[in-house]
Amino acid sequence: MTAVTVRYFAAAADAAAREEELLELEGSPTVGDLRDLLLARYGAPMERVLRSGSFLVDGRVERDPAATLSERVDILPPFAGG
Repeated sequence: MTAVTVRYFAAAADAAAREEELLELEGSPTVGDLRDLLLARYGAPMERVLRSGSFLVDGRVERDPAATLSERVDILPPFAGG
């Protein structure tokens, strides 16, 4: 098992009803594994966030579902510019 601290921001925090949690994932988890877990756990509200949001892994935006996770991942909703 691999422990991953997931931090949620803005709409992602609303969808998860929390700002942070520690998740245990099997093996060497990937962005795709985390995405699947979050969708199963939080349903449609999280799906709306992840549709155009981002996974921040080690300080970089990661969209490749095969990318390996680090110990901490931030879930960022889409941001409006202005």
